[in-house]
Amino acid sequence: MDSGKPVALHGFEEDTDPSPIGDAMLETRDGPCRIVKPMVRCGFLEHGKASDRTRRGNDSFVAVEWDFALDLAASELARVRDERGNEGIYAGSYGWASAGRFHHAQSQMRRFLNLFGGFTSSRNTYSYAAAEVIMPHVAGSLNKLLLEHTSWRSIAEGAKLVVAFGGMPVRNAQINPGGIGNHSQASDMMAAKKAGVEFVSISPSAPDTMEELDADWLAIKPNTDVAMMLALAHTLVDEGLHDQAFLEKYCVGFEAFLPYLMGTSDGVPKNAQWAENITGISADSIITLARRMANTLTMISVSWSLTRQQNGEQPYWMVVVLAAMLGGIGKPGTGFALGLSAVSSIGSDRVHLPWAALPTGKNPVDRFIPVARIADMLLNPGKPFQYDGKEYIYPDIGLVYWAGGNPFHHHQDLNRLRRAWQQVETVIVNEPFWTPLARHADIVFPTTVSLERNDLSGSSRDDYFFATQKVAEPFGEARNDRDIFAGLASRLQPLSNSTTDFLEAFTEGRNEDEWLRELYRETKERGENLGYSLPDYDAFKKAGFLKLDSPAEPKVLLEEFRSDPAAHPLSTPSGLIEIFSEEIAGFNLKNIPGHPVWNEPIEWLGSENTAKHPLHLVSHQPTRRLHSQLDQSSHSQAGKIKGREPCNINPSDAAKRKIKDGDMVRLFNDRGACLSVARIDANVREGVVMLATGAWYDPDWSNDPNCCKHGNPNSLTADLPTSELAQGPGALTCLVELERFDKTPPKVTAFVPPEISNLE
Repeated sequence: MDSGKPVALHGFEEDTDPSPIGDAMLETRDGPCRIVKPMVRCGFLEHGKASDRTRRGNDSFVAVEWDFALDLAASELARVRDERGNEGIYAGSYGWASAGRFHHAQSQMRRFLNLFGGFTSSRNTYSYAAAEVIMPHVAGSLNKLLLEHTSWRSIAEGAKLVVAFGGMPVRNAQINPGGIGNHSQASDMMAAKKAGVEFVSISPSAPDTMEELDADWLAIKPNTDVAMMLALAHTLVDEGLHDQAFLEKYCVGFEAFLPYLMGTSDGVPKNAQWAENITGISADSIITLARRMANTLTMISVSWSLTRQQNGEQPYWMVVVLAAMLGGIGKPGTGFALGLSAVSSIGSDRVHLPWAALPTGKNPVDRFIPVARIADMLLNPGKPFQYDGKEYIYPDIGLVYWAGGNPFHHHQDLNRLRRAWQQVETVIVNEPFWTPLARHADIVFPTTVSLERNDLSGSSRDDYFFATQKVAEPFGEARNDRDIFAGLASRLQPLSNSTTDFLEAFTEGRNEDEWLRELYRETKERGENLGYSLPDYDAFKKAGFLKLDSPAEPKVLLEEFRSDPAAHPLSTPSGLIEIFSEEIAGFNLKNIPGHPVWNEPIEWLGSENTAKHPLHLVSHQPTRRLHSQLDQSSHSQAGKIKGREPCNINPSDAAKRKIKDGDMVRLFNDRGACLSVARIDANVREGVVMLATGAWYDPDWSNDPNCCKHGNPNSLTADLPTSELAQGPGALTCLVELERFDKTPPKVTAFVPPEISNLE
């Protein structure tokens, strides 16, 4: 601090490897992208719901006073509720777990809208929606599996081989939903290596596994992991290497899966020769790996990214089957892992205490959509969709309220989303920065950032709990989300169908400090019920944090189930691992029988579409920001070339297109285009181009609005579901072409605020 203002951030003293992303919080707090006052889009201010919605994203704004903005937003909320019912309000507000148990944007918004009478919500996450739906049918709740996940400590002590489908990119472990105390993923991996564990990375990109691990790299074609898993399983059965005793005691349905695996049901044995033509991995390599896995204590990991493709349910189902065939599930260090290094907590050796959070109440509206189907909903009101074996109807949405997220980053086919967004009469956004979402809003409320709030911070998958302190006054006229919703509640009383005062119900008469004390009291009580003795609130606040002791024994996933499946059954219908699911078979879904299968995706390197678009685009997580958060920072900008997000391409593919390292390039397909800069990289598989997500969406409005001049890959990705089962995002099923861009490139304007005038 200097003269009462924050001037530098330092790594937490107990963090052995703090992420440099955190430094960006300071410089962006008062940077040019901060929103100073409440804003209303010019067209909306003049014409309301009848405004020209095609101007969203490229319109100017008018700065207004808080009372004006709150009155306008309250009137729109009331109007849509009266005209369409509460189901006409969509508030998926999907954001990446903003740190804070009280000032948590999604929770504050959901609490407000639940009291308002409800809203259409979303289910699951973009991170791993397909896994969230499939795993309860196969091995139990995904969230429970992640909380009880086998630790790296257990892997170091109990395994000799880690086979990582999708790799284990340590860049992803810089982050953790809700916060993190110690970044230990890299050191945990190295501890396993020093203990003698060997690694195999099955991924289109070698850097998807840390170079220091000396992993064997199998450069698989994207979207073909299930075919390789099936071939490994076929080899195990063909050579009598599978654990039949484990399959009989802990699983159901192997005998129903076997005819498909061996080819007796369809005439196609899923052997290594069959998989070689699909995956690009030689049959000898597959057979050798299968034997190695059968004769070595093996952990099989699947990245979260493998769910984000067409048929994304299948890799998670099949990895459980493959691990069951090896018989290592429930033993120290072996079995299956669900995203080692996907975030910092997966594989960490930490205890679990469910820290208290702001209660949101119950949503009176039962309408929902799968999280990645927002454009489908907006374009197809009243039409049916399938989800987890049932049929539902898309609601007719008149108003979207978003707080704590950026759909114009994480959704697929942003050009389609932009068109779908035009169907909504009103968009209200709580946002600190001029993100692409804020630009596509009608009413924008400027919000505070973490440095401007007091809060409690901690993740359910982390053993640190923090008393985060306000170190700066709110920028401009920014307000906390809680105060914004309180202002709206005061204008919308009385509460619908109730005599209760809306504002009183929302705040419960508590100020910030009183809420923090109440949440800590509940946390302390939960801890005591689990045998933890936590300090009182004032002592905790003075210390700044607390840390729970590490578990005495390393965590082993499904250890109790293995010890006694009758006493500790899984939450599946049978209580066992379901290799064949009668429930899923009963859904009668196309190409989804009751067991895992290889289904050819629409776009992949083996499809006819490669004649026009011969490169498979892998849109991976970025290194220098958290998804799209803090992209405006100098740390994120330092990773760009010529102001664009760079892409990595194999030397052979570059040579065919006469592209040199550092050339400006245009990636394109029938959905859109984006500008980037080529980095020639022999560690990328031939036929694949890698482009990180998170560059703020910046359409070239003057020349081609379907082209992002900043390099956002979601201007190219397909807005297709994983399947009718989970309806998750299929971002990684995407073919493109790439060409050198020799024209004068348009300027990047992603970080230039829109034109702003003052209300007269």
